Amino acid sequence: MRGRRSAVPTGVWIVLFLLGTGLSLGSSWILVSRLERLGERAGMSEALLGMVAALAADAPEITSAVTALAHGQASVGAGVVVGSNVFNLAALLGLGALVAGRIGLHRRVVWLSGTVALWVALVCVLTVLGACSAVAGLVLVAFVLGPYLFVLGSGPERLARLPLPTEWTRWLTAAVHEEEVEVEDAVAAPRGTPRDAVVAAAMLIAVVAASTLMESAGTTLGTRFGVADIITGGLVLAIVTSLPNAVAAVYLASRGRGAAVLSTALNSNALNIAVGLLLPAAITGLGPRTGQGILVAAWYAGLTVVALAFAYRDRGLTRLSGSVIIGGYAMFVAALIASALAGYVTPVTAVLPAALVGVVSLWLLAWPRRTARPESAAERVPQLSVSSSEYPTRYSPLSPDSRSWPPS
Repeated sequence: MRGRRSAVPTGVWIVLFLLGTGLSLGSSWILVSRLERLGERAGMSEALLGMVAALAADAPEITSAVTALAHGQASVGAGVVVGSNVFNLAALLGLGALVAGRIGLHRRVVWLSGTVALWVALVCVLTVLGACSAVAGLVLVAFVLGPYLFVLGSGPERLARLPLPTEWTRWLTAAVHEEEVEVEDAVAAPRGTPRDAVVAAAMLIAVVAASTLMESAGTTLGTRFGVADIITGGLVLAIVTSLPNAVAAVYLASRGRGAAVLSTALNSNALNIAVGLLLPAAITGLGPRTGQGILVAAWYAGLTVVALAFAYRDRGLTRLSGSVIIGGYAMFVAALIASALAGYVTPVTAVLPAALVGVVSLWLLAWPRRTARPESAAERVPQLSVSSSEYPTRYSPLSPDSRSWPPS
C-alpha cells in the first residue's frame, strides 16, 4: 500500500485530499438533514434528535479516525478524534461567544450535559494514559451515555416513573425541557419519507468513502512533508473534519440559541470519543501510549472544565470567557507543535502553556461577577408544557436557584 502511494505524485494527493474533504463535508451536511427528517418521522424528542444530528455531523472525523486505527496509525486516529474535540470547544463555544457577544445558558442544561461531558473526558484521559483498556473505557462511557440518551428521549410521563426521588425527576424534566426549547428551532425539520432514507444511506456511503480518501491523502502528504502523525491527525484532519459543526454552532450562537450550541459541542465530543475512539480501539487496540497523545487528551479534559466553569458561573459564555477558550486552544496548538518539533513532550511544553491558561481562568473565575446585568431573552426559562398537577406548588422546576439536588 505504501509503495502504491509513493508512486502517485504529490500534486495528485493534494487534489485527492481537497476532493475528499469537500465531498465528506458536503455529504455529511446532507446526511444530517435527512436523518433529522427521519427522526421527526420516528417521533424522536427534539433533544434526542439533536443528538442524532450531532452523530451525523461527526461522521467525517469518526470515519477518518476509524480508518487510521484500522491502518495501525494510532497517533493519527486518536489525534483526529481528541484533537477535533479540543477544536470544537474553541470553535463552537469560544468563537460562538465572540460572534454572539454572549451565549445565555440555563444552569440545569450546563449540569445535565456538562456532567456527561466531564465523565467522557475523564475516561478518555484514563484510556490514553493506559490506566484502563479501551474496552473498559467504552463500558464506562456507555454507563453514563446510555442513561443520558434515555433521559433525552423520554417525556415527562416516562421520567416521572423512574425509580428516583421526586425532586430528581422534576429536575431532569425541567432540564430536558429547557434544552429542547432551544434545540427545537435548530433541528426543526419536515417528516421524513422513504426517499429521505435512501438519500441518507447514499450520503452515509459517500461520507465513509470520502473521509477514507481524505485520511489516506492527509497521512500520505504528512509523511512526504515530514509532518508528525499527531500534527496530521490532531490539527489538520481534526480542524477540517470539524468545520460543519463549527459553522452550525456559530449560526446558532448568533441567533441566541445557547443550549443548542452547548449541546452541539458537548454531545459531539462525547460521541466522538465513544464511537470514533473507544469503539474501534476496543477491536483494533489503541496502540502504544505516547506523550503527545496524553497531551492532547489532557488539553481536551482541561478546556472542557474551563468552558463549563465559566458557563455555570456566568449562566452562559461571554466574549471574555470565549476569548479564554480560544486562547487555550492557541496554547494547545503551540504545545503540540513544540512537542512534535522536539520529538517528545518536554516538561515545559506539558506544563507551561496549561499552567498559563489555568492561572488566567482561575483569576477570572475568582473575579466578582456583576449581578446588575439584565437577563437576556435567551436566558429566560420558558414555561413547561406539562400539567400543573405534575408539579406541586411546593416545588417550582422553573426556579433558577432551586435548593433541590442537582443544583439549578
